[in-house]
Amino acid sequence: MIEAIFEKQLAAKERINNSTFAERKEKLKKILRKTLELKTEISQAIYSDFKKPAAETELTEILPLTMEIRNTIRNLHYWVKPLKTRTPLVLFGSSGKIYYRPKGNVLIISPWNYPFLLSVGPIVSAIAAGNTIVLKPSELTPNTSNFLAGFFKDIFDESEVAVIEGGKETAQQLLKLPFDHIFFTGGTTVGKIVMEAAAKNLTSVTLELGGKSPVFIDDSANLKLAAQRIVWGKYLNAGQTCIAPDYILIKKEKFAQFLNLAKHFIKKYYGKELKNNPAESLCNIVNESNVTRLNFLISDALSHGAVLEYGDRNSDKGNFLSPRILSNVNLESRIMEEEIFGPIMPILFYKDFDNAVQIIRKNPNPLSLYYFGSDKSTLRKLINKVPAGGIVVNDVVVHFANTKMEFGGVRQSGLGKSHGYAGFKAFSNEVPVLRQPKHTAISLIYPPYNKLKKKIIDGIIKYL
Repeated sequence: MIEAIFEKQLAAKERINNSTFAERKEKLKKILRKTLELKTEISQAIYSDFKKPAAETELTEILPLTMEIRNTIRNLHYWVKPLKTRTPLVLFGSSGKIYYRPKGNVLIISPWNYPFLLSVGPIVSAIAAGNTIVLKPSELTPNTSNFLAGFFKDIFDESEVAVIEGGKETAQQLLKLPFDHIFFTGGTTVGKIVMEAAAKNLTSVTLELGGKSPVFIDDSANLKLAAQRIVWGKYLNAGQTCIAPDYILIKKEKFAQFLNLAKHFIKKYYGKELKNNPAESLCNIVNESNVTRLNFLISDALSHGAVLEYGDRNSDKGNFLSPRILSNVNLESRIMEEEIFGPIMPILFYKDFDNAVQIIRKNPNPLSLYYFGSDKSTLRKLINKVPAGGIVVNDVVVHFANTKMEFGGVRQSGLGKSHGYAGFKAFSNEVPVLRQPKHTAISLIYPPYNKLKKKIIDGIIKYL
């Protein structure tokens, strides 16, 4: 079946690759209309997988997607235009343009944590660039994966967009095929496997990974604002967000005030529902295995001297895990060595700026870095000293929704960029085209070489 779909898309490749921008826009409009029409069904599918509240699904999956589609529709006619380039004096008279051509047949492997947004978002960019697409959604959210299969089957023939459900074996089969581009969103470990498989076919990749995204709270920060926004971003989707604030860095003398404010906002946002399963404003952890992993991280941190400042050690039912806050966290504990991906907030103390950077650098390059404060000098030093995928000042996670800015990581946190124009380019080959007139300056130095031509060449080297 997989090979048959691949061959079918291979046969349709030239036709789809040469579609006009008007045809691509119409396809995007179909996705937009279908998304708005099936908002309730999308929310129900995701709720069936890990009890994500409908309001949060609309906020974090449907809203960013509709913004992405509308931005692409509005700007596609600019993006597809050949980009004029300047030419050096040595090529006087020539002209250059960069043309954007589709990569061809592309594979998108999407994750479970935002199963609708992170599946359809890359498809929007791939369609805008004129590609055929195979989507492999996560098997950990089977209801949403099944919904996606029906969603796209109603809009597209599988020769253009096909959804292939399945587990690890299915992904392995797909990775053996010579796709022209692979777009993967997920963990760093699997990202390496994807990149290794792609290398065998010399296939280009975009990897959206993750890592430990720190929050640096400066002395100049508004602590109430910081606590409010960090609590919202940390426990959004029960912390199962690749750009969630992973841990907090704060001066010891500011800790008590920040902790009290964080507790206040947890109670304000979630109230009495912390013991409920399902909760009205907190989704579940995706499966029992991840709950076990998160409980182990808490136990391990406590065994290394951490203090549980908020939440009970083991009080929840099923796959529901309420917010926890830890302080005095040892850097050698497991929770500081891997991405948490859950509703646990470790708080660490730093002595000065260099000490904070030292702590951040203990882990690979973060996907996001969050700075709370108003000191421009400190912010500049953070930008220069921490190679993060993106930096947000006085807020968390919201940069993902900015369709005018590219999104991506650095090495271990990602490779390549996405969203908006960057997403269009990720699924496009940039083809430079140079046009030469009948008479060119370069003809002055054609062979046979002599002293005059040598002087001309020396002059070009010296002055151009």
